[in-house]
This record gives sequence, C-alpha cells and structure tokens, in this order.
Amino acid sequence: MAARIEKDYSRFRQIVKGTIRKNLKKYISHSEMIGRKGKDLVSIPVPQIDLPHFKYGHEEVGGVGQGEGEPGTPIGQGDPGEGTGQAGDQPGEHLLEAEISIEELAEILGEELELPRIEPKGRKNIISRKGRYTGIRRVGPESLRHFKRTYREALKRQIISGTYNPDRPILIPIREDRRYRSWKEQVKPESSAVILYMMDVSGSMGEEQKELVRIESFWIETWLHSQYEGLQIRYIVHDATAREVDSETFYRTKESGGTVISSAYELCRKILKQEYNPDEWNIYPFHFSDGDNWSGGDTARCLKLLKDELLPVSNQFSYGQVKSHYGSGQFIKDLRQHLSDEEKMVASEINSRDDILQSIKDFLGKGR
Repeated sequence: MAARIEKDYSRFRQIVKGTIRKNLKKYISHSEMIGRKGKDLVSIPVPQIDLPHFKYGHEEVGGVGQGEGEPGTPIGQGDPGEGTGQAGDQPGEHLLEAEISIEELAEILGEELELPRIEPKGRKNIISRKGRYTGIRRVGPESLRHFKRTYREALKRQIISGTYNPDRPILIPIREDRRYRSWKEQVKPESSAVILYMMDVSGSMGEEQKELVRIESFWIETWLHSQYEGLQIRYIVHDATAREVDSETFYRTKESGGTVISSAYELCRKILKQEYNPDEWNIYPFHFSDGDNWSGGDTARCLKLLKDELLPVSNQFSYGQVKSHYGSGQFIKDLRQHLSDEEKMVASEINSRDDILQSIKDFLGKGR
C-alpha cells in the first residue's frame, strides 16, 4: 500500500511539474508566485488538475442526510451566509495550491530557458557537513529501522530453518532479524556568492517599473540559489545619492530627487572592497534604471568605475533598463557604445512583462 501511495504521489508531482513547465511563461511574466515563496518551498496556484479522492463502495455510501430522522423529512436551507447576490448555475474555477521546492522550480527554469550551469570561480571557502544514509547495520534506534531489510532477513532465516510455508507466507521477525539504516557525516566544500542589487528610485521610476524589477529579481535569485549553497543578497537604492537598504525598502521606496548613477556604483565598489574578496566570492552586481542619468560627465564616471573597478572583480555585471514614460533610455546606449568589448558586461531592455523571460535569458544564459 505504501509503495502504491508513493508511486501515485510521484506521478502527481510529475503532473504538477508538467503543468508548471507548460505555463512557465505566464508564471514568469506575473508576480503571483513571489508572495508565496518560503524558505525552501514556493506555493503555486495550478489550474486543471484532478485531485485523487476516495470513492465509497455501494454499502458504505454516506454523507449529508444519513443522521437521525425519517425518510422524506425535508432538509432546511441552513443559515444564510455572508455573501450577496443571486446564486449562479455555472461551475467556478478551481485552483490547486501546489508546493514545489526552490530546486525543482530552478530546474524547470533552467531546462525551459536552456540555461547553462554556472562554473563557480574563486576559492571554495565554506565547508558544510551533511548526514547521509550510506548502509545497513544490526543495531540502531527504532526510528531508523529498515523494515524491508528486516523482513528480508526474517525470510532468509525462516527458509534456512525450514519454517517458511509458501502456502501460508507469514514472516515473524525476531530481534536478530532487525536491520537499521546507518549514516555518516560528509564534508562538502561549497562556493559562496553575493548579489548586489542596485535600483534607481527617482521620481521617473514608477510602481510598474519596480514591479518588473521585482519579478525579474525573483527568478534571478531562484536560479542563483540553485547554483550556490551560500548566496547573500545586498540592496542599494539611489537617486542623486545612494544608500544600502533592506529588501522591503528596495522594492517599495520612491524618491523625488535627480539621478546620479555613479553614486550607486561607488557604494557597490565600497561594499565589495570591504566585505567580499573576489578570490573567495562569486560576485553578481545587477543595476536597474529607466536609462536616465544626471549628466554625460556622470555617465563617463560610471563607465570608468565599471571598467576599472566593478567588472574586474565580478563574474558578470548586469544592467536592466526598464521602460518609463519619463526616462530617456540613454544609459544603455552609452554602455553598448563604450563597453561592447567587455564580456562580463550584459545589458538588457525590459519594456514590458512579456520581455522578462528573454531578459532573464540574457542575464543568466552566459553560464558565468
């Protein structure tokens, strides 16, 4: 029975994953998944899946109306609910909340976008210790008893002793038959990585622009989490000046000042220099803006900071330009004109939700 349940559950998981894979573009372009992310699991509304359910035999049919009373007794309508309006005659839309691990979601993303796995650079500086079941032993706690192996030993013993009757195959394990899972601790080196998100929060960046950044960041983190055991995330917002903030402030704050992009790059450089040795860390700066900058002089300053300070220490520097009615969109043109020969520089335009999928592929498709 247990094996059958496990088989059915595995099949159900495959159906869920297939449905997510089929609708991945819709999930990527919408934010419905973001608020459902926990530490290790993501809750996803998955439509059109028939859930397995119990079916009663003829003699066990039960349910409402089987209590005390005489046949033909009318059943009341019950207490009125809190809803309003007339009852409809059409079936509603049934959405199933399916949970999927971050690793499974990243696997689907990687397969569908054909993302190459990242080859981490730098010294492997984090050591993790994980327990893993590696064998069978004769003693151990009852919680680790291996029932299949225990009954196998009982079967062997009864066959050898001549007490096994194939016509009445009853196995009775004794103390000597019991077997337990054994485990040992494994030491595993892990690579560490840091994402530094930077975003222009000046007046020209509206809620829709920040939502595009938020959605894209979710998928970037999902993928990089699957590639690195130790992933840290830092957040920098800027208008005319830059400051480090938490994630909530990063996506919600709005300023009314001008835009000096170099202030964010300066702060990014400072954080990296003080806390993230490039020989030990895989470094991923991401900057999002609508392409406005205060002056050509500051853009020249940004280009110099990128070329001399940020690109040499980063696995990749990613610039995402979101479309705004108030932004000029000039900055991405300057980057492409002056840094086109820099392999670690990747720029992508995100004009709408439909562009997010391609933009993720632009950023993560290099395998760096």
